[in-house]
Amino acid sequence: MTEQEYNIKLPVFEGPFDLLLHLIRQNEIDIYDIPIARITDQYLDHLQQMEEMDLEIASGFLVMAATLLSIKARMLLPRPAAEEAEPGAEEDAREGLVRDLLEYMMFKDAAQAMNRLYEEQKAYIPRDNEPELYANLFSAENPLEGKTLADLEKAFARVLKKAKDRGQLLLEIEREQVTLRDRLEHLYLLLCAHPKGILFDDAFEDCCSRMQYIVSFLALLELAHQGVLKVTQNEIYGDIYLHVGDLQKYVRE
Repeated sequence: MTEQEYNIKLPVFEGPFDLLLHLIRQNEIDIYDIPIARITDQYLDHLQQMEEMDLEIASGFLVMAATLLSIKARMLLPRPAAEEAEPGAEEDAREGLVRDLLEYMMFKDAAQAMNRLYEEQKAYIPRDNEPELYANLFSAENPLEGKTLADLEKAFARVLKKAKDRGQLLLEIEREQVTLRDRLEHLYLLLCAHPKGILFDDAFEDCCSRMQYIVSFLALLELAHQGVLKVTQNEIYGDIYLHVGDLQKYVRE
């Protein structure tokens, strides 16, 4: 075999613990019972191959090699007579190494899990998540949320002014009987006929006296309180709309 045919391929290791863990798994060794002599020889053999391939060996690999040689030397020393009373002293030489290996494995597994999560997240396409984009999909618990009674009073005042300008409020009917029940029923049927909603002003379209306007406004507030209708305004000072809420909540007195 010529020199050109001789080719050694070594896996890329992230550090000395990565190489050591590779050797332990390759030999199917119990991490709590590492045969230091065999692992040290294999570790040094890998470093020698890296040197032969002119690969730069980081100082961390050399420190690990020195640590393994130190543990190997301690375990090869003759046992003192007193050691018989201290079982497990041989494993004590490897205790620190095992602890560091376990810690390295924990961080390595966590890094791999985060990398898998990163790869999965790359497959997703983000989308806008502003609440305003989905607000129309959910009914507000409070049908008057964002609208105060003062807002409705101002809108009602504008309706009265328009009626006065048209001369509608000049018509007065003696002993006029306008009941809240009648106006509730009228507004309820009006909402049922217009499920997409109506303008606030349209709720008073059939009114021809001040009393009818006032009682209709009270009926509107009652239906909003029951949740039968919802009051919305798309922009400040814009038109106010009445939308169908939960019609099943309508209470006929």
